[in-house]
Amino acid sequence: MYTKKQTSRLTRMAIMLGSVAALGLASCGSDESSSACPTISSGKLTIATGTPAFEPWVVGDAPESGEGFEAAIAYAVAGELGYANENIVWVRTGFDEAVQPGAKNFDFNLQQYSITEERKATVSFSDPYYSTNQAVVGFADSPVASATKLSELKELKFGAQSGTTSLDFILNVIKPTNEPFIYDDNAGAKAALEAKQIDAIVVDLPTAFYISAVEIEGSKVIGQFPLSDAVAADNFGLLFDKDNKLVDCVNKALATLKESGKLAEIEKTWLADKTNAPIISLD
Repeated sequence: MYTKKQTSRLTRMAIMLGSVAALGLASCGSDESSSACPTISSGKLTIATGTPAFEPWVVGDAPESGEGFEAAIAYAVAGELGYANENIVWVRTGFDEAVQPGAKNFDFNLQQYSITEERKATVSFSDPYYSTNQAVVGFADSPVASATKLSELKELKFGAQSGTTSLDFILNVIKPTNEPFIYDDNAGAKAALEAKQIDAIVVDLPTAFYISAVEIEGSKVIGQFPLSDAVAADNFGLLFDKDNKLVDCVNKALATLKESGKLAEIEKTWLADKTNAPIISLD
């Protein structure tokens, strides 16, 4: 039989232990919650990006700086999961490599992966952290620099990175009369455009803004394509090994970041205003 004083002390201890347990479960970075939010290395969160990683997604090919839209997203998600910066490990992968079936050397990968049914056959995705559309970049002095209709683009020699929704857009929506040139990465496509081996490239809108403003002198965003029943938005998701339990934890983190306004703040900091590019009609 406990005395009144002993009972009070036991009650306080129970409350304290309950609070400690709750704090442990709230943080995926803690040992207590490792089964709910598993990572490939205990106490560490391993994040992958491209090799190289391009701006405005990652500034200076240095994701560990946290500068650039996707680098900032990665650290924001990690923070919500309970990981301090010193417990984040960065690795690099090729774009197509990460989508292939098999064990991964990362917990999640972000390099503008559009969520598609085809890719979901081999990997899992988080909820979208950004939605965008496709755009055309060409030279400001080219004959189609003022194009306003899809039909005006048919005769162009296009280029795009292999395995991307940009290439799919060229093939299935623009349907040019010339076979598009396909490159291993955006760097190859940009080099071909700069050398005027091709007339234009198709990339997501933020990348188009950056290329025209910083990377290729004399180029411009010829236009962006409006979303419609025939043209869906490109929804970027964090990429995981197939059926990874960490997906649910990350989705909760993304929901918190969206509700708090942090996602919108990161977008405003690192990406250009979508309204600053002309519209190319699909008619």
